[in-house]
Amino acid sequence: MTISRRQFIGGSACAGTALFLSTFVGGRRIVVAAPIPGGTLDPLAMPKYRTPLLIPPVMPRAGTKPMMGGKPGDVYEISVRQISQQILPAGLPPTTVWGYGAVASATRNGLLIHNAPSLTIEAQWRRPVQVKWINELVDADGNYLPHLLPVDPTLHWANPPGGIDGRDMRPEFAETPGPYTGPVPIVTHVHGAVGVADDSDGYAEAWYLPAAANIPAGYATEGTWYDFFRNKAEGSYGDPWGPGFAVFQYPNLNRASTVWYHDHALGMTRLNVYAGPAGFYIVRGGPAGDKAVHDGRFRKPTPAVLPGPAPMAGDKFPPNKTYYEIPIAIQDRSFNTDGSLFYPDTREFFDQFTGPFVPDSNVSPIWNPEFFGNMIMVNGNTWPFQTVEQRRYRFRFLNGCQSRFLILDFGSIPGVEAWQIGNEGGFLAAPVNITADHGNRLLMGLAERADMIVDFTNVLVGDYVLGNVGPDEPFGGGVPGEDFDAADPDSTGQVMEFRVVPAVAADPTTPPRFLVLPALAPLPAEVATRPLALIEMMSEVHDGPSEAVLGNVDEDGFGLEKMWSDPVSENPSVGDTEVWEFYNFTADAHPMHVHEVTFEVVNRQALVTNDDGETEPPARLVGEPRPPEAWESGVKDTVIAYPGEVTRIRATFETPGQFVWHCHIVEHEDNEMMRPYRIGPVQPGQPG
Repeated sequence: MTISRRQFIGGSACAGTALFLSTFVGGRRIVVAAPIPGGTLDPLAMPKYRTPLLIPPVMPRAGTKPMMGGKPGDVYEISVRQISQQILPAGLPPTTVWGYGAVASATRNGLLIHNAPSLTIEAQWRRPVQVKWINELVDADGNYLPHLLPVDPTLHWANPPGGIDGRDMRPEFAETPGPYTGPVPIVTHVHGAVGVADDSDGYAEAWYLPAAANIPAGYATEGTWYDFFRNKAEGSYGDPWGPGFAVFQYPNLNRASTVWYHDHALGMTRLNVYAGPAGFYIVRGGPAGDKAVHDGRFRKPTPAVLPGPAPMAGDKFPPNKTYYEIPIAIQDRSFNTDGSLFYPDTREFFDQFTGPFVPDSNVSPIWNPEFFGNMIMVNGNTWPFQTVEQRRYRFRFLNGCQSRFLILDFGSIPGVEAWQIGNEGGFLAAPVNITADHGNRLLMGLAERADMIVDFTNVLVGDYVLGNVGPDEPFGGGVPGEDFDAADPDSTGQVMEFRVVPAVAADPTTPPRFLVLPALAPLPAEVATRPLALIEMMSEVHDGPSEAVLGNVDEDGFGLEKMWSDPVSENPSVGDTEVWEFYNFTADAHPMHVHEVTFEVVNRQALVTNDDGETEPPARLVGEPRPPEAWESGVKDTVIAYPGEVTRIRATFETPGQFVWHCHIVEHEDNEMMRPYRIGPVQPGQPG
């Protein structure tokens, strides 16, 4: 029988994506358990539920000032530093990571702490925020620190050693190179920010190196777009940029929602984010904020009571009060016995391919098409626990993994009720009963967020594990145990532990079934529809992928590949509403993220597929479209595009400038599955 790429990956005992060794006998898949590869630290020997869940404190402000037409705004000064952090349980070695943290505070009790994940930026609807983002990846002597992880210099990447003329390019080599060990570029993206100018969006070619004392001669210290955006931002905001930092402003036009921030440097996002720098950014207030949620048990509009409080600026750390609203970032990692992060330094880890590599083929020597860590980390600790009372909590979940789709499983918590009330763009049209209507399971693609109310009222006192039944391999949709093997129940199938104790007081919060969520304003009708292609490029020399790319679908239904360096092909006019259609020609689901906007999920529709379930070119529609899932109502910034389907979204493009759209499997994003797009005309003086 013909074996698809996913079957090939699942059948590779040495593949980084394999939990199961599989063979095909008479058309049947025979599965034998095998450990998920990773570092030298065995996840099955790792003690679990020894560490209390870290609830990220609030990032301190450095001050306030008038911004954006004289509006008062909040100012932050935040750097990325290399730190030592106890990610593994106490008694095991600490881990060297990178973390964001404030370097200035307007008050004495502001927490000047660098951590991974970082402190939460609390923003108010339409109150601007300005951040001075500083690259402090230097040692005590001011010399640059090399990357913690192996950097593949054969990708289309930031490429500082290329100098001014060779930066932001895919270099050419006479022989296969080793990893890059020079100074590290960063540029921060606030994922989900709406209405932000392009100078502050974290454009992948606007990176900058630290202001280190020993930058090698001839290195580019900033990306291609840095100077253009610096001049634009300084003219708009009046604050200078300089060596090792940039100043961004955010108008916070989002509906009240769970946003997050992370690095976005060209060709290095997978490595920089894996090293640690990321954090929550929560927008509150406005006409779609918590105060706009009503209690449906009353005839007159009566404000609902949502679980709280959440951490606030000025809270003590460790906290001296109990939080009932908690952000929860779930990530996957692997470690070595010395506590260091493990990330593969060879393509051989993925599919046993040992070459030839670039320049003798189109296969990069270090880049892995996907990576699945063999341990689950939550808010910066492996398998933590959280003590909860027999009452309702509000959890803001984030899938911050590398390539792993999560299917959170509440089924091992008898008596629990889990309701989703929001996603990336804020509150849904109506609460969704995950327990009663969706088998107690919550699907989350990469970078998706879920605002949940989890009710422990009827859970008996005791200890319970939040599970994960998503796969330890690329996800293509379907049902765990039927269409794919669920995560290893002894490792990645466990997320965290809830320790349920009696409530200390009556629960004042509104039961989620009675919540009346703020009304949603539909977007205008589209003026254009853009058929876009998700494509996998295969190796010239073996049966494996060399890169994933984006592109367009021509009038005959064939996907036309576009590389990052190709001219912009998506160019909405300012104010236009468009439908973008993601035609998936690959074997995997892809979480597609469009910068600058939030969007409506319109529908999905099947395509003609081959025997392996992949879209058969030319793309041809089958049957009727199906509506978005209940938890996709409202607005989103990331959507799952399944194989064998076209996924349609609708967005209004209101802010002129240069932005990007990409897959948020970060390994894909880093090797061509990202494209620039422009809203409005070319800006005078912008890079070509």
